[in-house]
Amino acid sequence: MTIPKELIIAGGLGQIFTALVYPYIRHKVFNWYEDVRQLKPLNQEIAKTYGRYIVGLNFSFGLIAILWPQDLQSHSNLALALSGLIGAYWIGKVITQFAYYPMYEIPKKKLFQYGGYFMNGLFGFFALLYGYLFSQNLIGQLSS
Repeated sequence: MTIPKELIIAGGLGQIFTALVYPYIRHKVFNWYEDVRQLKPLNQEIAKTYGRYIVGLNFSFGLIAILWPQDLQSHSNLALALSGLIGAYWIGKVITQFAYYPMYEIPKKKLFQYGGYFMNGLFGFFALLYGYLFSQNLIGQLSS
């Protein structure tokens, strides 16, 4: 079953949103920059670099979904590989989110609590969307 391109584009917009809001969340919710300052200088740069990678990947995955929604479900080798990569990324994020993050205290402001539910919902949506795209691309590959 083909996914409507509008749904894939919505996923892309959501991923770009996560890329744009991620620095705010790190700063306002987690006080991340203060924690990073306590690391040795090299470790500070490594942590900042990984943070930039996350933002870059989220933005890039979103841009790909917006620009080429049909190509992501074309059953080509590239569609299979890319939907698998993005699906694994988001499925891993969801697993990490629920396996490790509940151990940590998030500020009790309503905005942060509701924002957490919203972001978790987005992550789940991305995992389902790209997991489904991968499965459809795999089925398409196997049946051709």
